[in-house]
Amino acid sequence: STKMTFLASSTATSDLTGKDCSPNTIQWVNDAWATGNTTAAAMMQRGGDDWYFLTVNYALGQGIEAEASNYITKNGGKVLGSAKHPLGTSDFASLLLQAQGSKAKVIGLANAGADTINAVKQAGEFGMQDGPQKLVAFLIFINDVHGMGLKAAQGLLLTESFYWDLDEDTRAFAKRFAQRPGMNGKMPSGNQAGVYASTLAYLNAVAAKGSDDAGVVVPQMKTFKGKDKLFGDIAIRADGRVTHPIYLFEIKKPAESKYPYDYYKLLSTVPADKAFRPIEQGGCSLIK
Repeated sequence: STKMTFLASSTATSDLTGKDCSPNTIQWVNDAWATGNTTAAAMMQRGGDDWYFLTVNYALGQGIEAEASNYITKNGGKVLGSAKHPLGTSDFASLLLQAQGSKAKVIGLANAGADTINAVKQAGEFGMQDGPQKLVAFLIFINDVHGMGLKAAQGLLLTESFYWDLDEDTRAFAKRFAQRPGMNGKMPSGNQAGVYASTLAYLNAVAAKGSDDAGVVVPQMKTFKGKDKLFGDIAIRADGRVTHPIYLFEIKKPAESKYPYDYYKLLSTVPADKAFRPIEQGGCSLIK
């Protein structure tokens, strides 16, 4: 029987290429280790050495907070506190006031989706964008920013593996994506780019081997090292983790945005070899 290949490109857990790794899995885009560690590293490089977290109280938020906290404390920073909230919180006022009161230089939003949007909007209402504290989102996508608008989102920092306006190749892909039926000019998110890039890499391996059996295709995929049009310099490791650069962006002010979806300013780049958990630390049984 043919073994199926599992292409994970919007999956936050780092266990997929760690203790739960499989010879049939390839994981693209950020995971909890990368999101927590690279965001903490990029902020600390900019002087953000004491932190307060607003964390969604389930595995996703807890995992990101744990990874970031571990990095911060190991590198001489401090975690001053953390406020937990349930999934689907609409009122962040008391949590934001606690974060403000902590005087932490960085407020880390270890949540996603509507929770992140609500927290950012309410922080704006409290005038926190112009305050001394920097707000950073671990998991926010361009469609979230589009939904919020730049007036609410301006000044927010975030990490992403992909931005449609990075270079000629990302723009060419985004243009094709935006012109598809039903897209109405929408630009692709990092996860959508990940689905495309991973599928294309898979199909290239199928074509090269003349087989769609995971036992043949996945080892072929793992031989790739070079330039991916959407994710830059990539390699596919033995544990199934695709490594690529991760970027720290700041969301532009409305006056700085010159055309639709012109939302991000690139602040720094974490290179591929630093952006993901070192292979020997993951506990993947495929690594001898």
